[in-house]
Amino acid sequence: MEKAIPEVTLNDGTTLPVIGLGTYGLWGNAGANAVSSGINAGYRLIDTAYNYENEGAVGEGIRRSGIGREELWVTSKLPGRYHTYEKALVAIQESLYRSQLDYFDLYLIHWPMPNQDTYVEAWQALIDAKKWGLVRSIGVSNFLPEHLERIISETGVTPSLNQVELHPFFNQAHQRKVHADHGIQTQSWSPIAKAKDILTNDAISKIAEAHNKTIAQVVLRWQYQIGSVSIPRSTSPERQRENLDIFDFRLSESDMITISELSRPDGRLFDMDPATHEEF
Repeated sequence: MEKAIPEVTLNDGTTLPVIGLGTYGLWGNAGANAVSSGINAGYRLIDTAYNYENEGAVGEGIRRSGIGREELWVTSKLPGRYHTYEKALVAIQESLYRSQLDYFDLYLIHWPMPNQDTYVEAWQALIDAKKWGLVRSIGVSNFLPEHLERIISETGVTPSLNQVELHPFFNQAHQRKVHADHGIQTQSWSPIAKAKDILTNDAISKIAEAHNKTIAQVVLRWQYQIGSVSIPRSTSPERQRENLDIFDFRLSESDMITISELSRPDGRLFDMDPATHEEF
C-alpha cells in the first residue's frame, strides 16, 4: 500500500495532508529542533497558534529543516482577545512577523467564545485577510454547530475546516456529520487522547497486536479512516516517524466499530466546552 501522505481537498480548493505535526508546548531551541526533525521525518502540515507562544520557534524549525516553504502547509490561530475586526488583522500580521513567513496556508479562529459575541466579526476579518493574501484558506476551531450556522448565514462564507477535540473517547459523530453536510473538513486535536488512557486500553491493544502496529498508529489510522485530519504532537524523531507510518494497513469495519464505541458523552479530556470556554 502506498505510504506517501495522502491529501484532502478543502471546499475552497486548497489541499491539505491528512496528518500533521502538533506543536503545543514546543518552545525555544528545543521546539525549533522538534519542528525541524518532524519536517525531515516527512510532515508537511505544521500546526501552531498565537496562544501557543511558539510561532517563532515553528518558523525557525521550518528554516532549519531545509525544506522549501512551498512544500509546507502552516496553520496558526487567532486568540480570543483579538476577535474585533481591526485587532484580528493586526494579530495575523504579528503572527507572520513572528514566524517570519509571508503567509499562512490555513488560519483559524481558535475558540468561538460565544459569551463575548465577537466571533462573527473575527470571521469577517479572516475573510478579508484571505482576500489580501495573508492566508490561503480560513477555518475555525472548536466551533459548535450553532456557531458554524451563524457565521455562514451572516457572512455567506463557509469555513474550510473545523479543528475540534476528537479521539476514541470523544468521537464527535454528530459534529462530524454537521461538517460533512456543510462540506467542512474535520481536523482532530489531541487525536490520541491522553497516552496513559490510550496505551492501557485493552480493546485498542488487541487491534494493534493483530495488525502488528502500535496503539498510537491504530488510533491515527482510525482518525484517517473516519475522514479526519489529525495533528499528533511528538518531540521524539522516532515517534514522529512512527506516527506517520499508518498508510500500509487498513482497519476492518469491526475494528472501526470497536474503537468508535469507546466514545462517551463526557469524553472530553479537559473542561473546555466550546459553549462556555473562554481563552483570551
